[in-house]
Amino acid sequence: MSEHNPYEKLGVSEDASFDEIQDVRNRLLEQYSGDAKRLEVIEAAYDAILMERLRMRQEGKIKVPERIRFPERLVQPPSKESLSPRKQSPAWLQRALDKPTPANLLLPGAWYIGLSAISVFYPAGNDQILQLALVLGVGVGIYVLNRKEGKFGRAVLLTLIGLITGLIAGGLIASWLLPQIQFLSWTENQFSTVVTFVLLWLITSFLR
Repeated sequence: MSEHNPYEKLGVSEDASFDEIQDVRNRLLEQYSGDAKRLEVIEAAYDAILMERLRMRQEGKIKVPERIRFPERLVQPPSKESLSPRKQSPAWLQRALDKPTPANLLLPGAWYIGLSAISVFYPAGNDQILQLALVLGVGVGIYVLNRKEGKFGRAVLLTLIGLITGLIAGGLIASWLLPQIQFLSWTENQFSTVVTFVLLWLITSFLR
C-alpha cells in the first residue's frame, strides 16, 4: 500500500463513492486480519478519508445524495385508507344483525317458499288457508329466532312486527300494483301474504 495519502493507502481513487471506500476497507481488514500494524494503517486511512469527506461536505464541495440527506423520503407514506378509519356501523346495529350460514338461510327460506306457494295457488276466496299459512309462518319465525339467541319474548316480538308490517305494506302495494298488472290474478290478500313471508324470511335470516 502507498504511503502518500489515505486514498492511496486504501487503494481507491479520490472520486470513489463512500460505498466503494467502505467495501475496500472491509476487504483489506479481512485480508490483513492477523497484521496489527497494517490494520492500524487501514483504519487510520479510512478515518482520514471520512474526516476529509465531512469537511468537503460542510464546505459544499460534495453533493450529498438525497437518500442520505432526506431518508424520510424513502419511507412509503401510509395509505389514505389507514389515515381515515373505516366507517363502521353503530354498535347496536352490529348486535342486532346476524351473518347467517347457508343452513340458516335455506331452512326458513324453504318454509316460506312453500307457504308462499300454498298462498298463491290456493282457491281464491278461501281465506282460511291464508290464515293457516300465516300462522305457520309466524311459528317458523318464532322458532328460528328463538333458536339463535334463546330469547323467546324477543323472537315473538320481532315475528309479530314482521307480520303486521308485511300485511300492511303488502296491502298498500297490492292496491297500487295489482290493477296495473293484468296478467297476475292474485288477490290483495294473496299478495300481502307473500310480501309478509318475504319480510319474515329477512327477519329470521338477518336478525339475531
